[in-house]
Amino acid sequence: MRLLAFAFLSSLLALGAEAQALQQTKGSFEDKFRQLDEDLPTPSETRLASGAPGPDYWQQEVDYDIKVSLDEDAKRLTATEAISYTNNSPHTLRYLWLQLDQNRFKADSFDNLTRTTSANPSLSYYGVRREKALQELDGGYTISNVKTRRGQPLNFVVHDTNMRIDLARPLAPGQTVDFSLDFAFNMYETRVIGGRAGYECFTKEDEDGNCLFLSAQWFPRLHAYSDYEGWHNKHFLGSGEFTLEFGDYKVAITVPSDHVVSSTGVLQNEAAVLTRTQRQRLADARSSGEPIFIVTPEEAAENEKTVADSTSTWVFEAENVRDFAWASSRKFIWDAMNVTQETSGGRDVLAMSFYPKEAEPLWSAYSTKSIAHTIDVYSKFSFAYPYPTAQSVNGPVGGMEYPMITFNGPRPVKDKDGNLSYSRRAKYGLISVIIHEVGHIYFPMTVNSDERQWTWMDEGINTFLQFVAEAEWEENYPSRRGEPKNMTSYMKSTNQVHIMTQSDSVLQLGNNAYGKPATALNILRETIMGRELFDTAFREYAQNWKFKRPTPSDFFRTMEEASGVDLDWFWRGWFYSTDHVDISIDKVVRGTINTGNPEIENELKRQQKADEPLSLTTERNRDLPKAVETDPSLIDFYNENDEFTWGEKDVKAAERKTKGLEAYEREARASTDNFYYLTFSNHGGLVMPVIFKATYTDGTSEIVRIPAEIWRRSPKTVTKLFVTDKEIVSVELDPRWETADVDRSNNHFPQKIEPTRLELFKRSTRPNLMQRLDLKVEPDGLRTMAIKEEVEQDAEE
Repeated sequence: MRLLAFAFLSSLLALGAEAQALQQTKGSFEDKFRQLDEDLPTPSETRLASGAPGPDYWQQEVDYDIKVSLDEDAKRLTATEAISYTNNSPHTLRYLWLQLDQNRFKADSFDNLTRTTSANPSLSYYGVRREKALQELDGGYTISNVKTRRGQPLNFVVHDTNMRIDLARPLAPGQTVDFSLDFAFNMYETRVIGGRAGYECFTKEDEDGNCLFLSAQWFPRLHAYSDYEGWHNKHFLGSGEFTLEFGDYKVAITVPSDHVVSSTGVLQNEAAVLTRTQRQRLADARSSGEPIFIVTPEEAAENEKTVADSTSTWVFEAENVRDFAWASSRKFIWDAMNVTQETSGGRDVLAMSFYPKEAEPLWSAYSTKSIAHTIDVYSKFSFAYPYPTAQSVNGPVGGMEYPMITFNGPRPVKDKDGNLSYSRRAKYGLISVIIHEVGHIYFPMTVNSDERQWTWMDEGINTFLQFVAEAEWEENYPSRRGEPKNMTSYMKSTNQVHIMTQSDSVLQLGNNAYGKPATALNILRETIMGRELFDTAFREYAQNWKFKRPTPSDFFRTMEEASGVDLDWFWRGWFYSTDHVDISIDKVVRGTINTGNPEIENELKRQQKADEPLSLTTERNRDLPKAVETDPSLIDFYNENDEFTWGEKDVKAAERKTKGLEAYEREARASTDNFYYLTFSNHGGLVMPVIFKATYTDGTSEIVRIPAEIWRRSPKTVTKLFVTDKEIVSVELDPRWETADVDRSNNHFPQKIEPTRLELFKRSTRPNLMQRLDLKVEPDGLRTMAIKEEVEQDAEE
């Protein structure tokens, strides 16, 4: 056995050495086009080499039945949760891991203990307020009564945001275990502490004193268990979101009876919580192409005036979702409309928005219609929206997504007279955040990628589709991310890590997980693959992994398999490195064919010499007296004929050289084309297609596109031969700004003078101490003032 083990180890070491040798070459050459398979997981019958799920693919199923109550005064949730866990894996499980996201808000949580600050000792007012609020908050779960369906207590261990439950007996493949637990926690004020949920109260002098409650990541949820990682039990540190299992939910939400509830799922007891009029409005909305108020602004205003002393329970059910969230407030205005998925052949969807009066008039104009627009665009690019409802809720969270429900923040603002208005930024900010968050119901709420491990798989892909949807909203939409030119500052920054970095270690999350991958996908669609190939491959990925859990390798392989384009160089450069795009055009040499005719060639040489600039010395020497002028006998044959004079022997010698040429050789000799040698350098390290615009002397121009593979043998400098019957006057690299080239100053030949506008400024000086104390100085100066004070003092004495 030891000999076999030694032999096996030796073979592994040999394979490792061979793999390492494949990556090494003599000299400084780096193969930017080596295959990515050496870094990706080995394909299997679970995950195929094509990027599709295989016949052995599996994932777990978790169903929940929860009864939760909101204590509005105490800002506290109390609940009982029953869980049914089905083990579809081929492995026997002896314990289960749950995630306890609310424990992040405990004083001794990993997140709080590891949070760092600037070394420069300073604090904002908000920073002080947040620290005090965290000290006062009794955050985190209280968990009790963990037991089997038959009432047998289960041992459990809580470790920060993770909880392990030890099963009474091992859970074999194909078996299901049922258990339950009780939990409670205190909610936090979102605008003070931050986070993805919490409450917001309107308590200023001109406000009504009521609150909004957003409940998300609110119940203990099963961690995912997958074929590629096992238990996904990384601690929740704030940035990395969550990876969950699909299942069915039944949730009963008890709130004050004057509250309106928005939730994942479909409302099961309309008659118990809505008036007859409201139920009719809801029925009308299901066939309306325009938003209809279910709860009108007037009804919401009436609800705000008093606080109910009774409760009501809203019951929701959701099938095949990976999470559940809800919101509740007596302030909510509620509108809804039907969305028909004509282009994707999907079911009708009820789009709904819930918002306080403080969100008007912005929300009633744009929220629900933004939902409808998102569904229309995303369904064309991926699959039909899979759920019966899609909701947008206004609250203190800037933007967050859950199945069928999203939380979105932008509102109008009040001026000093109390008048409401909204800025251009607020309008487009609202439309964009709703597109983005509703888009997340596709990615990752349906295409169930691992957000904590690879944040770009949901944020980057979704930001790319958001960019596409914004372009279909109106012309010149002010998109923040997607255009390559908007990414260049980050691309050349040294304060970055590669896209594949785990989310909690990313230095600039917005640029790294949203902007850069969205830009990469846009470049892939517009420049590398073309829209038809990209769109087909992307739909293949989305439909293959709908309601399943893809990894980056599944995405990379699908995009290549379905398009027939080798993209390993692209994934390696954009996703696995921090290289940037900076290609320069260094030199352009124009070549023409030597005809061999001495009359033609010598005349060209004579003209070239005549066109050479006259040196300063030669010009000054022209006026000097010359010997041949004073003594003509010094003049001979060579004074009358220059070096380019030709004769009959030259003609015969040229004829001998061309005698016996093949027809194609004579044709080549007679060519009048221009042969341009264009030399390019790659300063950024990231190989990309070479795209240049050639402008000709006749005023015309053309754009030439050379695939990135031009760099395969020399990733630093290449020379391309370009043949044209026209004469080039200038060359410009990346003329339409499509590759995210970070330095355009080296993109022109001849070099171009870059214009800029200079802002004038006036130097300001900090007030001195006398100025800050408002002391006055006499015109004759400080010394005179001091003498005057002494004289006055002597006189008094």
